[in-house]
Formats: sequence, C-alpha cells, structure tokens
Amino acid sequence: MKPRRTIKDSRSEGELFRRRALAGFALILLGLLGLIGRYVTLQVTRYDEFATRSENNRVKPIPIPPARGLIYDRNGVLLANNVPAFRLEVVPEQVTDMKAMLTRLEKVIPLSQDDLDAFHKQLKQSRRFESVPLKMRLTEDEIDRFAVNRWRFPGVDVVPYLNRRYPTGGLFAHVIGYVSRIDADDLEHLDPARYKGTTHVGRTGIERSYEDVLHGTPGYELVEVNADGRTQRVLQTHPATPGKNIYLSIDARIQKAAEKALGGQPGAAVAIDPRNGQVLAMVSEPTFDPNLFVDGISHADYNALTSAPDKPLLNRALRGVYPPGSTVKPYLALGGLELGLRTPADTVLSTGTWCLPGTTFCRRDDRRGGFGTVNLRMAIMWSVNTYFYKLAVDMGIDRFSAWMSKFGFGKPTGIDLDNEASGVLPSSAWKAKHFRKPWYPGETMIAGIGQGYWAVTPLQLAHALATLAGHGVPHAPRLVMATQAGVGAPRKLFPDPPQGPSLVSEPSAWQAVVEGMEMVVNDPRGTGYGLGKGFPYTIAGKSGTAERYSRHTDAYNNDTNLAYLASRHRAWFEMFTPAEEPRIAVAVLLERGAWGASSAGPIARKILDAWLATQPNAPPDTPLPEGGPPVSDAVQGESATLSTTPPQAPHEVSPDQPAAAASQERPP
Repeated sequence: MKPRRTIKDSRSEGELFRRRALAGFALILLGLLGLIGRYVTLQVTRYDEFATRSENNRVKPIPIPPARGLIYDRNGVLLANNVPAFRLEVVPEQVTDMKAMLTRLEKVIPLSQDDLDAFHKQLKQSRRFESVPLKMRLTEDEIDRFAVNRWRFPGVDVVPYLNRRYPTGGLFAHVIGYVSRIDADDLEHLDPARYKGTTHVGRTGIERSYEDVLHGTPGYELVEVNADGRTQRVLQTHPATPGKNIYLSIDARIQKAAEKALGGQPGAAVAIDPRNGQVLAMVSEPTFDPNLFVDGISHADYNALTSAPDKPLLNRALRGVYPPGSTVKPYLALGGLELGLRTPADTVLSTGTWCLPGTTFCRRDDRRGGFGTVNLRMAIMWSVNTYFYKLAVDMGIDRFSAWMSKFGFGKPTGIDLDNEASGVLPSSAWKAKHFRKPWYPGETMIAGIGQGYWAVTPLQLAHALATLAGHGVPHAPRLVMATQAGVGAPRKLFPDPPQGPSLVSEPSAWQAVVEGMEMVVNDPRGTGYGLGKGFPYTIAGKSGTAERYSRHTDAYNNDTNLAYLASRHRAWFEMFTPAEEPRIAVAVLLERGAWGASSAGPIARKILDAWLATQPNAPPDTPLPEGGPPVSDAVQGESATLSTTPPQAPHEVSPDQPAAAASQERPP
C-alpha cells in the first residue's frame, strides 16, 4: 500500500523561517556590536596603551654602557686603558634550541669550555630578552667567518665594546687591581639602573676602591627592529657619561725600579713622601698579569696562580704581616726620649747578655761579649739589643703599645685601598683578649726588638717611617692625587691627606734619633755602611733581620750559607733622604733574606737612585757598582743557632704565636 502524503503547511514554515531569520540577524547584530565595542576599546579607550606596545615591538631601547675612566701615574703615564674589541652575544628568547645552536656555532667559531661555562652561568642570571656574552675578544678571522654564516644563527650577533687593558702588565697589578665580569652576587648590591648594559666591575685595588668614580653613567639609544629583532635604523641616541680619569701619586719610573730591584723575590717595597703622605711606589712580588682576569680567567691560569707556593695574588705590601725586627728600634728610642725615660747621652753596658732584674730570664746581643758602653746613637747604629731590652722593660708594655700606636702600628693606615691588614701591636689587653693569659715582662723584652707577637705590613712600616722622617707629623697615605672628567679636561686635585699633630715635642730628641740612623748608613761601624756611598744627599736608615723561628739553644750560629740564612730570616731595611728635610721614605721587606742590611738594603738604595733621577736640579750622584753597595763588616758578632721548626708560609692574618726571641743584625 502506498504511503500517505502529508499536506504542506506554508504558513507554519514561513513563521519558522522568520523566527530563524530574526535570530540570525540578532546574532549578527550582537557580533557587530561586539566588534564595534572591541574596536572602540582598542582604538579609543586603550589606544595609548596599545600604541605604546605596538611601538615597543618596533622600537627597542638599547643601553649604552659608559666608558670606564682611565688610570694614569702622577706624570700621565697610562696604566689602565679601554681598547675597542668585539664579542659574540646571544639573545636567549630568539634561540629555539640553545644546545643545537651552540653545537653548530662551534664549527664556525671555536668555543672553549671556559667560554661555555661562563655563558651558561650568566644565562641563568639573565632575563631571556637580554643579550648574554658568549665569547669575548673575537679575532678578525672569527668575525669574518661568523659574518658569512650569520643567517644560520638567529639571535646571535657580533657586538662592539670597550675592553679594559693594563699596558704595564703585572707592574701595577696589586695597586690598580683589575676588573672582571659581573656575576649574580654583584647584581644583589649594584644599582641596576646605573649598571644597565655594563658587563664588568672593579674587583681589587684602585679599580674596586674607586669604582664609583671610574664607572660613569649609562646612556641609551632607540632603534627600529624588524620581526626578527634585528636593528633597521637608529631613531634616537642619548650618550653615556664616561667615568672620571684618575691620576695616582705613584711615579711609574720609581715603581719599575722597585720591581726590578726586588727581582721577583717574595717581598714588598713602599715609598712615601713624608711631606704629604703621597705614595710614590708600592710593589709586591711576585706579581701577576691582571689582563688574565678581565674577560674571565681560564681554569688552568687560575689554578696556576692559586697553587703557586709564592702566592702571587697576595698583596704583600697591603696584607702581608711579618715581625718587624730591629726596624722598630728608632721609634722606641724616640719614645724613650719623649716620655722622659732616657736622654741621648744615657748609656747602657752591653756585655752580650741582658737579664730581667731579679730573674734568670736572659736574652743576648748579636755580638759575642757585647758592644760595651753605648748611648742612644750607638745603640741605633749597631742595633744593640741590650739597650732596647732595658728601654722596653722600663717603659712597660702598655706605655710601649700606646706610644707605638701613634706611628700607626696595630691598625690600618687609612690608605685609599680596600682590605688593608691591621697587623698586631702587642699589649697586655691584646694578649688577654686573644689568649686569655697575663702578660709577662719577658715578652716586653722581645717586643722591644720587634719580635714576639709583633706583626706589621710593609705599608705600616713605611707609614711609620714617613711619620718619623716628617719630624713626627703623621699623614694618612694616599694613592689618588686627582680626577679628570674626560681627556683634556682640567684635573680636580684632591687635598693632601689629613695630618695629625707632631709626635715630637723636643726637636733635639728627633735629631738624636736621626743622627743614629745616619750612622747606620754612613759610619764605618754601622750595620748598613756603604748604602749611602755616592748618593748626593745624606741617607738615614735602619736594618732589621727578624727570625722566623724561636731559638732552642744558647749556641751562636756560625753558618755563612746565605741561602740557608735566607730561608730562616725576614730581611727589612728602611731609609729616608735627605736626612735633614726628608722627601722620600722607603721600606723594603724580603720574606727570605739573609740579613736586613745586605739583602734588603741595596734594594732600598736602588729605589732612592730611581727617585733621584726624577728630581729636577738634583745634584749628580755616583753610580753604584754592579750588585749594589758594599755592606759593612764592622760588626763581628755571631748570630744565634736557630731551631729546626718548619718554615712559616706568608700569611694575611695576624699570627697567634710569638715569633723568635731576638733579632739578627750582623751583616754576613
């Protein structure tokens, strides 16, 4: 049977169509209204915001790091410079697969493991849109090879920059210091606005202490970039303000002569102008090349420096501490006069041994049988221990410490360098604090000859000597003389370092001590006789030979093996000239020296010769024979037998145990 056909209802279908049409129209209208609303939001309500964002996609601000200030010596010799260089940089957000990119890039430009380690370390510390240095100081060949393959490495580019260089190498390494790349620890305390775009910061020396002066203020430029982030054109440029140049008080000629005179021997030399505290030379040996640190030192080079037995990274002038030996005797002698305990004419009988009154605690002079009856001048000239044993005991350790502190011992000198060591000035309070034990008079005896708990830096001794040479007027040592806001601009001179009141109330007391020091160098009986030969000005000086080990017997040491003696002594010599109105004071230390006069004395003299050559209208001098001046053999005593205690390594902190019980002043 055929199916029944339904009757078509045109009215209902028409009504259904109208409802659907109205619904569709309403949806279209709503969509149109939404589109119009969104258009109004984008083009009217939030126009400024989206216009800025759009502009930021097209225009990119690039920071311009400031050029670091240059460093010169007092005569304009360039010591730290900025040289143009190129480095490879990576923008992480533009690299899809960093590991694969680095693998491909290594086939074009060699990348060392140190390069990769430094890159990955800085990558973790940077934001993804910031450029991260990958390889520093590209060669011309590397730049050419990358330029040909640049299209293969989106997000990688060659960027010019100014690289810090030290043209004098290790000569000023411990004074100027060095810069190196900024790391995560630096970012915690550096001003992000001021260091925008900066990759290096001062680490040691002047570079660190004067970071705020040398750094400058960054600028920026607005550049138009394409979709790949590559620069199309520069729209605006706001230049950076370079850091200020710095002029040091050091004379490069004297510095070079001091380094040459030390000859790589572990030690230090410091020269200061007593009239104002300006440091004329400051050398620590051995040294190192600061250029190794600028762009990241290799593991091999760093391990070689840190494992070297002579510790080239240690600034011995600033941080090395050593017993001063007999170099402290002139200061003690002046204290005896100023405190009314002695007059220049007072005498002491030196029989070869001096004992604490009422005890059997005795210590010897360097000469068997002693020196006989000596006054102050002779005691300094011969370095007679008996005179200073008795003077120190009469003074008492607390008055002794209070007097010596006026010369700057036991505290930083205040030089404009960071991390200066304080050394140790022995006192009853110091011992009670560190050892919880009382002070004994026997310790006062050996303190009087610069042994025991004593520990000074070469800079402290040079500062004390400059104070003495300057008629007792102390000046805080200073390295920076002037700053300059650009090459050719006038220099802004720093005022002379602050000075204190004179420590000398009686000029005759000062004169007596200086006369004794003149006799050390110029009297045939002096321990340093011969060091003034041929010099046009009168030299005053004092030797010091500090034992590195305590004695265990009363026997005298007859050993004449200089290498053996050098392994057991610290050799010091201090001198200034002209003796009447001093213009330079020099202190020299050798960590391993046979005797102060014969080992360190010629080094100090060569520094004076270099200084003399820099002086206008200086009287002519007579050149010394090769090998330095002859040293007196007038002192015929014999040195003591030393113990077999293992050698002490140079240290940066104050020692915790007393050193040897007597100083050695006999020339070989």
